[in-house]
Amino acid sequence: MRIDADRLWSDIEALSRLTEPDRPWTRRSFTPRFLEGRAWLARAFRDAGLTTGVDAGGNLIGRREGAEPDARPILIGSHSDTVPSGGRYDGILGVTAALETARALAEAGIALRHPLEVCDFLAEEPSEFGLSCVGSRALAGALTADMLATTRPDGMSLRDGLRFVGGDPDALARAARAPGSIAAFVEVHIEQGRVLENEGVALAAVTDIVGIARWRVSVSGRTDHAGATPMPYRRDALVGAAALIRRAWDMANAAAGDAQPLVATFGRIAISPDAANAVPGEAVLTLEARCGDEARMAGFCDALLADRADELAGLRVSARAQKISHAAPTPCAPVVRAAIHGAAGDLGLSIRDLPSGAGHDAVWISRLGPVGMIFTPCREGRSHAPEESMTREEAADGARALARTVLRLDAALA
Repeated sequence: MRIDADRLWSDIEALSRLTEPDRPWTRRSFTPRFLEGRAWLARAFRDAGLTTGVDAGGNLIGRREGAEPDARPILIGSHSDTVPSGGRYDGILGVTAALETARALAEAGIALRHPLEVCDFLAEEPSEFGLSCVGSRALAGALTADMLATTRPDGMSLRDGLRFVGGDPDALARAARAPGSIAAFVEVHIEQGRVLENEGVALAAVTDIVGIARWRVSVSGRTDHAGATPMPYRRDALVGAAALIRRAWDMANAAAGDAQPLVATFGRIAISPDAANAVPGEAVLTLEARCGDEARMAGFCDALLADRADELAGLRVSARAQKISHAAPTPCAPVVRAAIHGAAGDLGLSIRDLPSGAGHDAVWISRLGPVGMIFTPCREGRSHAPEESMTREEAADGARALARTVLRLDAALA
């Protein structure tokens, strides 16, 4: 079985070029540009001999049948959406490496015992609905009615968004897969850090995936004239928001040296009325906390609001929080990690264990069966940025390791 490095690199380049022309590299979920990328992928899946379709949760899945009709499928893949200006390899590498693996198997005439499913999961990145991992949540039966009712700024609901990308929100319950229904899931991904590059190591087997919680924090004050309202009488919501932002920074920094460090980010802020001559009466922020310790992560927002309660009262503003999403920390399965290490040995590639500080669809797919991830280096650890970069050979090494891992799992799993 041979991975065609040139073909893989050509696929990565072709898919990444499907971007908003004034904002490379951007292909946001639930947009016409995203559907353009999906159409490209669907053609490539079919050309590789995969039976291809979009499921109820908006996931594009190409299937190659196995020799044993009752065997559970092995899933491989990632996502094709990006954050704004997000980069050319995050997600794309995993989808194209999975596609190349399916091609290589077919060209070598290798019949797996298990069915193989190549997946492009919908909206792994945080969408305009405030939710990430939409497709993998749906596959795991974890996309709730409350989530479907959320709206993005233009008023579209997530329920309508699923229809826009070819999914069926009314069929989610029937289409969700049961625990134990997959043999394994494996994803190739850029590290999004500097360890592999700095140490000169070709690959990493991910040990565990950090938990992620997000909240919508609303700070309420009162809108007043910016010139006629004296400072002592103001109830400036943005000042209250600033107090929360600074304190979240300090609380997370205090945990930097912990065995399970916590990171916190206020990534979005919207103020009202958003005018140069008006005191902001309301600020709505998105807070994200990540940690391998479930209790600390889940309680971070409550702890932050309690810590700043007196300061907010002194500013005559109030704050409340609504949970948007929550994904618990997820360990990668020993059987998949062993297969990844074995694959690296087969190929003569250096490998080490490494945790993931980023969230991935594997968190939700772990509800269905054992999961694992292969990390490849990326230049200077840059990710979610236009400067995200890797080499042709690094991409090929990831695909080679994925293909060998699939062969090992096919032989080892029931």
